[in-house]
Amino acid sequence: MAVIHRTTMQPTKAELIADWLPTRAWYTAGSEGPRPVRSGGFRLDDPAGEVGIEFMAVTDGEGPDAVTHLVPMTYRGKPLDGAESALIGTSEHGVLGTRWIYDGTHDPVLVGQVYELLAGRAVPQQQSVSDAADPTVTASLGAPAPEGDAALLDATDGPEGTDVRIEVPGGTPLTLRFHRTLRPAADEDRDGTGVLGRVTAEWTPAGAEGATARGAYVTVRGA
Repeated sequence: MAVIHRTTMQPTKAELIADWLPTRAWYTAGSEGPRPVRSGGFRLDDPAGEVGIEFMAVTDGEGPDAVTHLVPMTYRGKPLDGAESALIGTSEHGVLGTRWIYDGTHDPVLVGQVYELLAGRAVPQQQSVSDAADPTVTASLGAPAPEGDAALLDATDGPEGTDVRIEVPGGTPLTLRFHRTLRPAADEDRDGTGVLGRVTAEWTPAGAEGATARGAYVTVRGA
Protein backbone atom coordinates (compact mmCIF):
# COMPACT_ATOMS: atom_id res chain seq x y z
CA MET A 1 0.00 0.00 0.00
CA ALA A 2 1.07 3.62 -0.50
CA VAL A 3 2.28 4.91 2.88
CA ILE A 4 2.34 8.70 3.26
CA HIS A 5 4.85 9.99 5.79
CA ARG A 6 4.02 13.32 7.42
CA THR A 7 7.53 14.71 7.41
CA THR A 8 9.90 17.06 5.62
CA MET A 9 11.86 16.83 2.39
CA GLN A 10 14.86 19.04 1.70
CA PRO A 11 14.82 20.27 -0.97
CA THR A 12 11.09 19.95 -1.51
CA LYS A 13 9.59 18.24 -4.53
CA ALA A 14 8.35 21.60 -5.82
CA GLU A 15 11.86 23.05 -5.64
CA LEU A 16 13.36 20.10 -7.51
CA ILE A 17 10.65 20.22 -10.17
CA ALA A 18 11.12 23.98 -10.65
CA ASP A 19 14.79 23.44 -11.50
CA TRP A 20 14.04 20.44 -13.72
CA LEU A 21 11.11 21.73 -15.80
CA PRO A 22 13.10 24.13 -18.03
CA THR A 23 15.27 21.21 -19.19
CA ARG A 24 12.30 19.40 -20.73
CA ALA A 25 11.36 19.58 -24.42
CA TRP A 26 7.64 19.74 -23.55
CA TYR A 27 7.85 22.53 -20.96
CA THR A 28 5.84 25.67 -21.69
CA ALA A 29 7.90 28.46 -20.17
CA GLY A 30 6.22 31.13 -18.08
CA SER A 31 7.21 34.79 -18.17
CA GLU A 32 8.69 34.64 -14.65
CA GLY A 33 10.23 31.16 -14.75
CA PRO A 34 8.76 27.97 -13.33
CA ARG A 35 6.75 28.24 -10.11
CA PRO A 36 5.04 24.84 -9.94
CA VAL A 37 2.28 24.26 -7.38
CA ARG A 38 0.81 20.81 -6.80
CA SER A 39 -2.72 20.69 -8.18
CA GLY A 40 -3.63 17.01 -8.35
CA GLY A 41 -2.49 13.48 -8.99
CA PHE A 42 -2.49 10.00 -7.51
CA ARG A 43 -0.16 7.18 -6.50
CA LEU A 44 0.44 3.57 -7.44
CA ASP A 45 1.91 0.79 -5.32
CA ASP A 46 5.13 -1.03 -6.10
CA PRO A 47 4.35 -4.72 -5.39
CA ALA A 48 7.88 -5.14 -4.05
CA GLY A 49 7.42 -2.23 -1.65
CA GLU A 50 10.73 -0.61 -2.63
CA VAL A 51 9.82 2.23 -4.99
CA GLY A 52 7.45 5.11 -4.37
CA ILE A 53 5.28 5.97 -7.40
CA GLU A 54 3.47 9.28 -7.75
CA PHE A 55 1.71 11.02 -10.61
CA MET A 56 1.81 14.72 -9.75
CA ALA A 57 -0.03 17.48 -11.60
CA VAL A 58 1.65 20.86 -11.07
CA THR A 59 0.19 24.17 -12.16
CA ASP A 60 2.70 26.78 -13.30
CA GLY A 61 1.65 30.43 -13.47
CA GLU A 62 -1.59 32.22 -12.80
CA GLY A 63 -4.72 33.30 -14.65
CA PRO A 64 -5.51 32.33 -18.24
CA ASP A 65 -1.83 31.74 -19.07
CA ALA A 66 -1.37 29.08 -16.35
CA VAL A 67 -0.32 25.63 -17.56
CA THR A 68 -0.73 22.33 -15.72
CA HIS A 69 2.04 19.80 -16.31
CA LEU A 70 2.11 16.10 -15.52
CA VAL A 71 5.20 14.94 -13.62
CA PRO A 72 5.23 11.17 -12.91
CA MET A 73 7.92 10.45 -10.32
CA THR A 74 9.55 7.52 -8.60
CA TYR A 75 11.28 7.67 -5.24
CA ARG A 76 14.14 5.27 -4.61
CA GLY A 77 16.48 4.51 -1.72
CA LYS A 78 19.45 4.12 -4.08
CA PRO A 79 20.28 5.19 -7.65
CA LEU A 80 18.61 3.45 -10.58
CA ASP A 81 21.31 1.98 -12.80
CA GLY A 82 21.52 3.56 -16.23
CA ALA A 83 18.99 6.31 -15.47
CA GLU A 84 21.29 9.24 -14.77
CA SER A 85 19.62 11.38 -17.44
CA ALA A 86 16.20 10.78 -15.85
CA LEU A 87 17.22 11.96 -12.36
CA ILE A 88 15.14 14.95 -11.22
CA GLY A 89 17.26 15.29 -8.07
CA THR A 90 17.96 13.96 -4.60
CA SER A 91 16.22 14.98 -1.38
CA GLU A 92 16.62 14.26 2.31
CA HIS A 93 13.42 12.64 3.59
CA GLY A 94 12.75 13.10 7.29
CA VAL A 95 11.93 9.40 7.78
CA LEU A 96 13.51 7.50 4.88
CA GLY A 97 16.76 9.42 4.42
CA THR A 98 18.21 10.21 1.02
CA ARG A 99 15.77 9.64 -1.82
CA TRP A 100 16.69 9.58 -5.50
CA ILE A 101 13.78 11.08 -7.43
CA TYR A 102 13.36 10.13 -11.08
CA ASP A 103 11.22 11.07 -14.03
CA GLY A 104 8.99 8.01 -13.79
CA THR A 105 8.58 7.62 -17.55
CA HIS A 106 12.14 6.23 -17.55
CA ASP A 107 11.62 3.94 -14.56
CA PRO A 108 10.57 0.35 -15.34
CA VAL A 109 8.69 0.03 -12.04
CA LEU A 110 6.36 2.95 -12.76
CA VAL A 111 5.88 1.92 -16.39
CA GLY A 112 5.09 -1.65 -15.37
CA GLN A 113 2.49 -0.49 -12.87
CA VAL A 114 0.84 1.79 -15.43
CA TYR A 115 0.37 -1.28 -17.61
CA GLU A 116 -1.12 -3.12 -14.63
CA LEU A 117 -3.44 -0.17 -13.99
CA LEU A 118 -4.60 -0.19 -17.61
CA ALA A 119 -5.17 -3.94 -17.37
CA GLY A 120 -7.32 -3.51 -14.27
CA ARG A 121 -4.88 -5.29 -11.97
CA ALA A 122 -3.56 -2.26 -10.03
CA VAL A 123 -5.61 0.06 -7.82
CA PRO A 124 -4.86 3.81 -7.94
CA GLN A 125 -4.23 5.32 -4.53
CA GLN A 126 -5.03 8.76 -3.17
CA GLN A 127 -2.12 11.15 -3.39
CA SER A 128 -2.03 12.26 0.26
CA VAL A 129 -3.79 9.49 2.24
CA SER A 130 -2.21 6.14 3.17
CA ASP A 131 -3.89 2.93 2.01
CA ALA A 132 -6.85 4.69 0.38
CA ALA A 133 -8.05 3.92 -3.12
CA ASP A 134 -8.76 6.86 -5.43
CA PRO A 135 -12.05 6.17 -7.24
CA THR A 136 -11.72 9.31 -9.36
CA VAL A 137 -8.93 7.70 -11.42
CA THR A 138 -10.17 5.53 -14.28
CA ALA A 139 -8.21 3.29 -16.63
CA SER A 140 -9.10 1.07 -19.55
CA LEU A 141 -7.32 -0.89 -22.26
CA GLY A 142 -9.06 -2.20 -25.33
CA ALA A 143 -6.14 -4.43 -26.36
CA PRO A 144 -5.50 -7.85 -24.77
CA ALA A 145 -3.63 -7.55 -21.45
CA PRO A 146 -2.12 -10.95 -20.60
CA GLU A 147 -0.58 -11.26 -17.16
CA GLY A 148 3.16 -10.74 -16.83
CA ASP A 149 5.67 -7.92 -16.63
CA ALA A 150 5.71 -5.18 -19.24
CA ALA A 151 9.23 -4.32 -20.43
CA LEU A 152 10.25 -0.69 -20.94
CA LEU A 153 11.94 -0.42 -24.34
CA ASP A 154 12.59 3.32 -24.58
CA ALA A 155 11.19 6.73 -23.62
CA THR A 156 11.30 9.82 -25.82
CA ASP A 157 10.44 13.40 -24.85
CA GLY A 158 8.82 15.62 -27.45
CA PRO A 159 6.87 18.88 -27.53
CA GLU A 160 3.56 17.04 -26.98
CA GLY A 161 4.66 14.74 -24.17
CA THR A 162 6.69 11.62 -23.47
CA ASP A 163 6.21 8.49 -25.55
CA VAL A 164 7.17 5.26 -23.80
CA ARG A 165 7.39 2.09 -25.85
CA ILE A 166 6.76 -1.11 -23.95
CA GLU A 167 6.67 -4.78 -24.78
CA VAL A 168 3.92 -6.72 -23.07
CA PRO A 169 3.65 -10.50 -22.55
CA GLY A 170 3.26 -12.19 -25.91
CA GLY A 171 5.64 -9.74 -27.58
CA THR A 172 3.06 -7.10 -28.45
CA PRO A 173 4.54 -3.57 -28.46
CA LEU A 174 2.51 -0.60 -27.24
CA THR A 175 3.23 3.12 -26.88
CA LEU A 176 2.17 4.95 -23.74
CA ARG A 177 1.81 8.70 -24.31
CA PHE A 178 2.25 10.63 -21.05
CA HIS A 179 0.47 13.93 -21.64
CA ARG A 180 2.81 16.48 -20.10
CA THR A 181 0.42 19.39 -20.60
CA LEU A 182 -2.94 18.49 -19.08
CA ARG A 183 -6.07 19.83 -20.76
CA PRO A 184 -9.71 19.33 -19.76
CA ALA A 185 -10.82 18.86 -23.37
CA ALA A 186 -12.93 15.82 -24.20
CA ASP A 187 -10.83 12.70 -24.74
CA GLU A 188 -12.05 12.18 -28.28
CA ASP A 189 -11.25 15.77 -29.22
CA ARG A 190 -7.70 15.56 -27.94
CA ASP A 191 -6.61 12.02 -28.64
CA GLY A 192 -7.90 11.48 -32.16
CA THR A 193 -8.20 8.00 -33.63
CA GLY A 194 -6.26 4.87 -32.86
CA VAL A 195 -6.36 5.14 -29.07
CA LEU A 196 -6.44 1.70 -27.43
CA GLY A 197 -6.78 2.87 -23.83
CA ARG A 198 -6.24 5.69 -21.39
CA VAL A 199 -5.73 6.70 -17.78
CA THR A 200 -7.95 9.62 -16.81
CA ALA A 201 -7.69 11.65 -13.61
CA GLU A 202 -8.47 15.05 -12.11
CA TRP A 203 -6.60 18.22 -11.20
CA THR A 204 -7.47 21.72 -9.98
CA PRO A 205 -6.86 24.46 -12.58
CA ALA A 206 -5.43 27.80 -11.52
CA GLY A 207 -8.08 30.11 -10.08
CA ALA A 208 -10.75 27.41 -10.14
CA GLU A 209 -11.63 27.88 -6.43
CA GLY A 210 -12.08 24.18 -5.69
CA ALA A 211 -13.48 23.13 -9.05
CA THR A 212 -11.71 20.26 -10.77
CA ALA A 213 -10.81 19.52 -14.36
CA ARG A 214 -10.55 16.04 -15.81
CA GLY A 215 -8.62 14.64 -18.72
CA ALA A 216 -6.21 12.02 -20.00
CA TYR A 217 -2.94 11.61 -18.11
CA VAL A 218 -1.88 8.69 -20.32
CA THR A 219 -3.13 7.31 -23.63
CA VAL A 220 -2.19 4.05 -25.33
CA ARG A 221 -1.58 3.28 -28.98
CA GLY A 222 0.05 0.53 -30.95
CA ALA A 223 3.82 0.93 -31.26
